[in-house]
Amino acid sequence: MKFSVSKNFFPLFLIFGLVACLADEPEQDQDPIEIGTLAVIEAFPNLSFLRPVDFQHAGDGSNRLFVVEQRGVISVFQNDPEVENKTTFLDISSKVNDQGNEEGLLGLAFHPDFENNGFLYVNYTAASPRRTVISRFQVSNTNPNQADSNSELVILEFNQPFSNHNGGQLAFGPDGFLYIASGDGGSGGDPQNHGQRRETLLGTILRIDINQQTNNRSYSIPGDNPFVGNSEGYREEIFAYGLRNPWRISFDPQSGTLWAADVGQNKYEEINIIKKGGNYGWRTMEGLHCFDPSTGCNQTGLELPIWEYSHGNLGRSVTGGYVYRGTEISELKGLYIYGDFVSGKIWALDFSDLDNAKNIELLTATFPIASFGKDQNNELYLCAFDGKIYRLAYDQ
Repeated sequence: MKFSVSKNFFPLFLIFGLVACLADEPEQDQDPIEIGTLAVIEAFPNLSFLRPVDFQHAGDGSNRLFVVEQRGVISVFQNDPEVENKTTFLDISSKVNDQGNEEGLLGLAFHPDFENNGFLYVNYTAASPRRTVISRFQVSNTNPNQADSNSELVILEFNQPFSNHNGGQLAFGPDGFLYIASGDGGSGGDPQNHGQRRETLLGTILRIDINQQTNNRSYSIPGDNPFVGNSEGYREEIFAYGLRNPWRISFDPQSGTLWAADVGQNKYEEINIIKKGGNYGWRTMEGLHCFDPSTGCNQTGLELPIWEYSHGNLGRSVTGGYVYRGTEISELKGLYIYGDFVSGKIWALDFSDLDNAKNIELLTATFPIASFGKDQNNELYLCAFDGKIYRLAYDQ
């Protein structure tokens, strides 16, 4: 995740340009789009937000939407383009440390049985010490549009050595377990090599069972996690590792496949399909290329990305999305939709042949794309740092 408030977007772009100018590669060929003209359209013209970074629905059939603001506030409102008001669902800004550009309240996930138990989970950064906090809150007994801010149960905490590369996405898998995207701890080049050190929770996708509590923890380790019972000191919460800064993960509701977009260092952005126990290469590799060492790196046993793009006109900071399973844009069904925060480009990745994936450029947005989201009908939305929520639709 590399972003700033929209009014500062132009200076940030210049910084990215200076970093990337030494490493630009020719643009990859893009297949032309052959469907109806697509556009990003303001979904809720009467609403605005401050640095929205996540967009979720509760899975309870209520047709409500929840927008996460980085400062520590979650708003709720009805999925209606004419909606005029939003309600504060949860305000934990007093707990959240958002001083760093990539710190703050970064992820939200609703329990699969939220309709009955009212549990929701958040991922935020806190201070003194600088750390990531995964917590559970519960909806109010008297107001379904408000969570009880005093109901916090801390599930998991781990220290962050720097302010950037916090990951932040939470997602429940089809197995009912909670998956947590964790960055490598920050700075640049992963100076402490967290990506390849399985004794740390950094640079990983974690997988925990929040329905069971064991060993004085508020969660348990799924019995088939890849490092359960190891004798090397590896953290048993790890599901996959070797990631730099996975900025948005998502499950395909049809296949159950876990997708992750990993923000690159200064040359390549990558898209991964996450496998249990997989090593995704960072800091040995950036995308499909050696990073440390810069040549001749040992790629044995590494899971390579199914797609990468180089810095330059294509962008400099990937924002992961979703496999489209909606009905309004039938031509996109089954394609992985993602974008780039800096360039605003939005693509559709055809992965029907994993050995020959095809990338289709759909359009270029005029705003920084912080996150994608979907409603209960699997239609796609975008969180933008111009303070608006957009939807992907045919241009009328």
